[in-house]
Parts: sequence; structure tokens; C-alpha cells
Amino acid sequence: MKKISIIGAGRVGESTAHNLARAELCNEVMLIDIVEGMPQGAALDIQESAPQFGFDTKLSGSNDLHAMAGSDIVIITAGLPRKPGMSRSDVLDTNLDIIRSIVDVMVKAVPEAMVLMVTNPVDILTYAAWKRSGWPRNRVFGMAGVLDSSRMASFVALETGFAVKDITAMVLGGHGDTMVPMTRFTCVNGIPISHFLTREKIDKIVQRTRGGGAEILALKKNSSAYNAPAAAIAAMVSAISHDRKRILPCVAVLDGEYGQQDICMGVPVVLGRGGMERIIELKLNEEEAANFKNSVAAVRADITAV
Repeated sequence: MKKISIIGAGRVGESTAHNLARAELCNEVMLIDIVEGMPQGAALDIQESAPQFGFDTKLSGSNDLHAMAGSDIVIITAGLPRKPGMSRSDVLDTNLDIIRSIVDVMVKAVPEAMVLMVTNPVDILTYAAWKRSGWPRNRVFGMAGVLDSSRMASFVALETGFAVKDITAMVLGGHGDTMVPMTRFTCVNGIPISHFLTREKIDKIVQRTRGGGAEILALKKNSSAYNAPAAAIAAMVSAISHDRKRILPCVAVLDGEYGQQDICMGVPVVLGRGGMERIIELKLNEEEAANFKNSVAAVRADITAV
């Protein structure tokens, strides 16, 4: 890719920029933020690490949204972050206004780009970006399931003692308390985790996965997670940049899949050069279907604000 723009140069945006640059997933990374000097300083700091990490990616910073022109992907991390005790939905009204203003510039500055939504509540804001842009659904998607699945895989590794490289996890649904960790599809080198863990331990992992972001926020107090989200974003961008056709859980616009329409939810998708190229529709058992339906209801409750 020639250029990727990141809107929001806070901790998630800055860490994402560094990950993209180190992996050389594009020729240029543009960091954009309303705080004067902040994106310029972050870009320069990362640029000066290039000799140590050996990357040739060029980084720049700007306070002008129009600096995203020429981007292949626009990654949106801008918005009001959660504070301890707040849910992702608590920041909806403020962040909805921010996203609308970004999308209005985006559709004119980069009419052929893809948008990767990260700002919370990500399911609702991905839907808002899709509706306001009028772009096809393959070009508008969100980051949530990759992060949630990474957290779940980490917890399985900590509990079992097995190499995390051998663990794959899958999390569907909305990015919040109603997310649906799919234990049936979570394996250690192809072996279901139920072979190694009791139901009680699996249930604890499920609950810890659902509260993964809140746990970090409660511990850090003055900052939510940013390293794991940035790594998840880079994995998604890599799948697109290299046309890997990876199956990853992402926030996608549903059009009949899983019995749902006109909603954005976390589901397994194929990510490649065309963006969200296809949705993988899993056959859910009774418990999984009930949990997914509950998650849909929670997302729909917030979508009324869009």
C-alpha cells in the first residue's frame, strides 16, 4: 500500500503507527489529530526509531483531516476514551459526533479508500460510518473480534501453560459485555480447550475475555489498553495489504447473515485486498445462538442513536 492514515494520535493511534511502520505495510503513515503538535511529534518519534528497527516507512503528522488524501486505508481511533466504571456505550454520543465529522471529510478526500473503525462503541460507530459514507460494506469494517480473540487466547495460554502460538480463539457478537466467546471453536493446535480445561475454568476465561478491556482500565486507571488493540489493527491491515485471505473476526455489516440485517456485528470474515471480502456463517448451537441474539439486541438498542 502507498499510504495509510490514522485519525487520532493518542496511545492507540501512536502504537498502531509504530506497528504498521515496523512491518512496512505501506510506504507512508499519516497521523492526524486535532491537538497541535501531537501527531507531528508522535510521527517524528517513531521515524527516529527506524534505524533501530530497519524500516523505510515514512511517517508524518498533521492537524488537518484533508491530509488523509491518497490513503488506501483510513484507521479511526479518535474519540473520547472510557474512564474506570464507564461502559463503551457511555461515550457514544460524543464519539458519534466526532465520527460523523471525520466521515464527512473522508468521503471527499479519499472516496475509494477503506475505513477501519476502532473508536468505541465500535459496532455502532462502524454502522454510523457505513450509513453516512454510503460506501459498500466491504470497505467499512471495525476492529474488535481480533482483539477479543487475542485476549481469550492469552488467557487460555496462561491457564494451560501451552504455547500461545498453538492457540486459536474465536469471539463473535458486539464488542462489550454481551460478546460471545466461542469456546467450541477455541483450540490448542486443533484440540478443543474442553480437552484440557474444566467447564468452570472455561467459564472463568469467558468472563475474563468479556471484561478484558475493563480489567486493564481498572488497573491502569488513567489509560485504557493500547498495545493489544494496535497489534490487532496491524494484523487486519497485514491481511489486506498482503491479500492473505485471512479468516478473522471483525465488525461487519450484516445483510442476512446470521439472520440479521442493517446492523454491524462481530463475525468471522475473509480479509484480503478487497477488504471485507466475505462473511463466514458458522452454524451456532442453541446456547451460542441465544448469546448471539442477546448481543444483537444490545447493539440494536444503541443503533437507535445513529
